[in-house]
Amino acid sequence: MQNIVLTLIIAFTTFTVAVSCFQVPAASAADIGQEHSWTGFTAGIQSGYAWNNRADFISGSDGNMSADFNGSILGGFAGYNRDLGNGWVAGLEADFDKNWGDGNAFLGIYSYALDWQGSVRGRVGNAFDGVLVYGTAGWAYARSYTDVMGLEKTKETFNGYTIGVGADFLVTDMVFGRIEYRYTDFGSETFAFEIGTTDSDMDQHAIRAGLGVKF
Repeated sequence: MQNIVLTLIIAFTTFTVAVSCFQVPAASAADIGQEHSWTGFTAGIQSGYAWNNRADFISGSDGNMSADFNGSILGGFAGYNRDLGNGWVAGLEADFDKNWGDGNAFLGIYSYALDWQGSVRGRVGNAFDGVLVYGTAGWAYARSYTDVMGLEKTKETFNGYTIGVGADFLVTDMVFGRIEYRYTDFGSETFAFEIGTTDSDMDQHAIRAGLGVKF
């Protein structure tokens, strides 16, 4: 719990400081929202916290397990949005994050982690008063490893889907803040060792805060 609170404090502080660098008067922000076009390329940074879970089925063993291995995430995003009229906006976005979630089982003999993750998603939303509220869904991928003491560490790339909701809000005509929640099912992969295999299913709940620029 302390790690979660610390991560959220760091993310909020970073976001607040960054926004303050570009802060404009409230009246100006409202005027910008009335005239703003969301059409254009975007890029930004994001950070947050991920609640990861892995269910492992170990061949030839009764030592099957399901465990949480939560951790901070930090990365960036880039995409393109287009105004469709009447406040509706559609776009495409990709992101990539470092994930610090890891864990172990069976007295440390068996360890695992999620190294990094990314996604390519569509986004559809509605904009009003300088805020774009959106839904997003698409392909997700991640690199995870399993390490059994005395054996070579094995890495696999997972592929699945992600879905979520979020909001972008204008700070200036070019700078926007973001808050987003996503659920991701990374699917399943098999880790092969000299003495057997481990079939792993992995999913995640994550909250991110970000700061971006529209070009």
